[in-house]
Amino acid sequence: MNCTALKNRTITQAARSAAGLTARAGFTAAIVTAALLAPQPITPGAAHAQTTPEVQPGQQVVLVTGATSGLGRELAIRLGARGDHVIVHGRNVERGAEVVDAINAAGPGSAHFYRADFASLAEVREFAETLLGDYERLDILINNAGFGSAPNERWVTEDGHEYRFQVNYLSTFLLTHMLMPRLLASVPARIVNVSSGAQTPIDFDDVMIENDFSGRRAYAQSKLAQIMFTHDLAEDLEGTGIVVGSLHPATYMPTEMVRRAGATPRSTIAEGADAVMQVVDSDDFESGQYFSGLNPRRANAQAYDAEARARLRRVSEELTGIRSRPE
Repeated sequence: MNCTALKNRTITQAARSAAGLTARAGFTAAIVTAALLAPQPITPGAAHAQTTPEVQPGQQVVLVTGATSGLGRELAIRLGARGDHVIVHGRNVERGAEVVDAINAAGPGSAHFYRADFASLAEVREFAETLLGDYERLDILINNAGFGSAPNERWVTEDGHEYRFQVNYLSTFLLTHMLMPRLLASVPARIVNVSSGAQTPIDFDDVMIENDFSGRRAYAQSKLAQIMFTHDLAEDLEGTGIVVGSLHPATYMPTEMVRRAGATPRSTIAEGADAVMQVVDSDDFESGQYFSGLNPRRANAQAYDAEARARLRRVSEELTGIRSRPE
């Protein structure tokens, strides 16, 4: 989908183009609230070949969001090659089918594709509900889906939210909490939030950046929000057996996001995948840690500000209908 079509689809709440538009028992019980809107069904054909996912005994189940190209595709292929069952997520059915076919043909792992557009919270809810019905376990959640800084235009999703804030952060917040029962049932489990070294503090008086907008600011704010979310999850999930980490995988990999921004690649997708897989597999880091590449780093100062994280959490709960912590 080109940028013009994407803009036309997301610029108003009414427009959808033909191409598609916690740690404790109380934490788990409070995940889905009555405030959730009725989910909209994913169109027929969204799951590749509409077959029932098959997970072999002892096989890890891994969800990679944004897995139809770039870093996400590389991660899905690697996980399948080591024997995992990979839930491949994306917006493009054809590309999703290609990734699934590649994994299933090569073995020893397996894969299944699900379509959901993170610019629609209704589709994210339906995606989560479908996974809860299809899978009894989820060992690893890699929140990789995202949209970059270009084009430098302010878009609004069908839900009325600034586009990057929703696609990169709010939808991840919603999906992660809705899938938490499966992660808790599968411990030891892992959540990896693929963030960025581009981090800008959130202005809580203008979260949707209606003033002084720039694509870079919107992207960097959403990526810092992911890191703040990681710290909250680490606190909530302490002692449960779920470890959480976030990272900047690599600088300017040759991805669609980087090409759209007109940047010259400086790292390989393989280098980014190496960094993500370290957070997926390593037991040698503290839950909540942020990495730049393979090395632990300190994120923007707002990530360590408990009051700022509490404000972000309240905004996120209000916008998604999810209560992330028990009262």
